[in-house]
Amino acid sequence: MTMRPPTPGPPILRPWLAGVVAAIFVAVAPPASAQQKGTLHPRPLPALANPNDPHLAAKQLFGRKTKPSAQKPDAIGFYAKGCLAGAEELPANGPTWQVMRLSRNRNWGHPDMVALVERLSARVHKVAGWPGLLVGDMAQPRGGPMITGHASHQIGLDADIWLTPMPNRMLSRNEREEMSAVNMVRTDKLDIDPRVWTPHHLQVIRAAALEPRVERIFVNAAIKKALCREAHGNRAWLSKVRPMYGHNYHFHIRITCPRGDHGCTPQKPPPDREGCAASDLAYWFSDAVLHPKPPKRPPKKPPKPRHQITLSELPPACRQVLASP
Repeated sequence: MTMRPPTPGPPILRPWLAGVVAAIFVAVAPPASAQQKGTLHPRPLPALANPNDPHLAAKQLFGRKTKPSAQKPDAIGFYAKGCLAGAEELPANGPTWQVMRLSRNRNWGHPDMVALVERLSARVHKVAGWPGLLVGDMAQPRGGPMITGHASHQIGLDADIWLTPMPNRMLSRNEREEMSAVNMVRTDKLDIDPRVWTPHHLQVIRAAALEPRVERIFVNAAIKKALCREAHGNRAWLSKVRPMYGHNYHFHIRITCPRGDHGCTPQKPPPDREGCAASDLAYWFSDAVLHPKPPKRPPKKPPKPRHQITLSELPPACRQVLASP
């Protein structure tokens, strides 16, 4: 593995604001289960009848690109509204990592993100004793909105890491498409499952949070609760760990915009506090969140289709990313 030198992500919110952000998060893209199985025989998407249709969802264009653009690396736009030029592929196999769900072709990222995953996997091997990391979705070859799944992961600065350690052997292609990560959360959703959660999980997430470029790590609220309870010594890294819907099988790493990359729109840094107070977590453990009630009666009118981001709504440079060889 070629080691690269280090190079220079929603926050814990007030309950009312967390609800607003969550509604937007879910409305934009219902969390595609990281455990959704892949296939050994992925089929290319059919050609578009009118790829120049201004109303066409941008995900239909970016989802059909199987290779990166022939451009210098550039994270363009915001994490949930942008694209990626000159992406680098994280190899499917490394000394301390293996990529899962290869059929999705989402093991691409900005070179800074790829370097961080490689570096973190080696670090985890040392500090937590894991053979390595199982890596889930990063970005598409040219970033952009995905046909299924994430609202973010569009500019190559996000990566999902399974909370299941890499086994001490090479996984088969079938295993990478079929096996599921382990759910770390209890069935009542109020805490971690002590049968599967170990101190090594804290060490893995802590190692990720201590990376200087990592700005946010999204986990299930029950996992954040466990980290708050179990972390000792320097706890400043906990400020980067943010509760978010889902994320009970994996954690989501988000890094800052690359230095000098003026086309990348940064996210406001998270508050400089642990986020472990009861008031910080109360919303996530409220009955309305844990046990949402279905509407009492069906709506009189069918809901409007969710808005799909079009190419014109992305940064102008994304047109060049699509048009590039």
